[in-house]
Amino acid sequence: MASADLREELDCSICLCTYTDPVMMRCGHNFCRVCIDHVLDTQDVTGVYSCPECGEEFLERPALIRNISLRKVMDKFLFTSPTHMENGIFCNYCVDSPVPAVRSCLHCEASLCDKHLRSHSKSPEHVLSDPSTSLEKRKCSVHKKILEYYCTEDAACICVYCSAGEHREHQVELLDEAPEKKKRKLANVLQKLITKINDIEEKIQSLEEHRRRAQEQAAGKAKRVNTLCSLIRMQVDDLEKMILSEISTQEKEESLSLYILIRQLEIKKDELSRKMRHIEELCNMADPLTVLQEPDTGDLCDPEEEGGDEDTGGHDKQPHDGGDLDVAVISHTLHKFGDVITGIRSGIYVVSPADILLDVTTAANNLHILDDLKTATWTREEQNHPETAERFKDSQVMSRRGFTSGRHYWDVESRSGWWRMGMCYPSIDRRGQQSLLGYNKESWSLWRHNNQYLVIHDRKEIRLPHKISSDRIRICLDYEVGQLAFYELCDTIRHLHTFTATFSEPLHAALYVYKGSVKILERSRNWKKLSFMI
Repeated sequence: MASADLREELDCSICLCTYTDPVMMRCGHNFCRVCIDHVLDTQDVTGVYSCPECGEEFLERPALIRNISLRKVMDKFLFTSPTHMENGIFCNYCVDSPVPAVRSCLHCEASLCDKHLRSHSKSPEHVLSDPSTSLEKRKCSVHKKILEYYCTEDAACICVYCSAGEHREHQVELLDEAPEKKKRKLANVLQKLITKINDIEEKIQSLEEHRRRAQEQAAGKAKRVNTLCSLIRMQVDDLEKMILSEISTQEKEESLSLYILIRQLEIKKDELSRKMRHIEELCNMADPLTVLQEPDTGDLCDPEEEGGDEDTGGHDKQPHDGGDLDVAVISHTLHKFGDVITGIRSGIYVVSPADILLDVTTAANNLHILDDLKTATWTREEQNHPETAERFKDSQVMSRRGFTSGRHYWDVESRSGWWRMGMCYPSIDRRGQQSLLGYNKESWSLWRHNNQYLVIHDRKEIRLPHKISSDRIRICLDYEVGQLAFYELCDTIRHLHTFTATFSEPLHAALYVYKGSVKILERSRNWKKLSFMI
């Protein structure tokens, strides 16, 4: 009963709750600091101040005096009050009807709800912490004082006595500031980790893109290999049909010839048999007069036995002499299989060699184009061609024909000097250094200069790692796929370089010649390969 009466005396008459940071007015009544401040703030409007308990009025806003004695009573009372319950930590001041605490005050060693936390949060000496944190953990284990500092050398939280003792000469920071510094360091580390993760993600994305392109290229290669094999089978089937047809034709012709010969021999046999029967009849006759009246037996014999076979047409030939199949024709057809095998080994398959003719109207005046329109030779003598917008200023010429689709190839032979060979758009410049093959975005070229070989596009040079020993170069174009490849024609065709691009204009063959000559080789009439290029 006495405990209940004491509990009532500790209630603020304004909020009807246990005092929070109790203060006293000049009339002697006590209130929570927050509660009486709120009342006085409302009285500022009228300018009349009075005590909420006794009504005593004051001319000026009364000063509030902290009631230390009542505060000590509060502390002792709160230490004996229940602070923990089964489901969490509750406010020390809400004893009769516990309310969950939101913060703990290390100075007061109490847990507080929102209402009782107001005055504590306004006082600098009241250190607040999370209510789930044990108050014992926020105290020094040696001096039992609140941990206020952080020793950076020992990485330990210390109290004021520790800072003046064993950590006296150490670098220390306020406990409230140290976490912020560490958080900033952790934020830097976090940013670095984020950057690394972003880099890894970019690399993964790049590798995924590379894998996707590799899969697409593999699928494209597989499709083209399937096409190649289909075309090879088609050509082999055509060759098979051609050879079998040739064999069948020769067999029919030979069979007819032998049939005619056999019929002639059978007629001759019948005639000889008839003569034999007549002679046998004469031999069997008893009347000598009849026998003598018959013509001489020499007239009954085969004229071929006496006078040769001029009129018989060679009927005495044996069957094996009647004529064999034309092996030469069949062998020639079989040699076409070799072309297919050669094409497979070379790795280059196109419909047929392109017929490239040089366009004299584009040839520079220091180039002499032969009448066959396939050879360009550098000369010191000006050719006196009329100056036109299409004509190159320096040592270059392009082909008449432009390609806008399909697969094509042609072979070029160089005869000393410096040269460039490749392809270009008709929109290429015709004047200045930017007009040179490979020195712009409109052309691609292979360049020989002082026995060095480079491939060039858009002024980007790539030096070939090996020396080219042959004077013959093959240029292969796959317009839809976007590939322009160069090959060396030696004992085995050797790949030099492949440009990859998305072609947007007609492509013309182009040559640059200096102190030498370059010739586009004639295409073979009998040459035909499959439409494919690796």
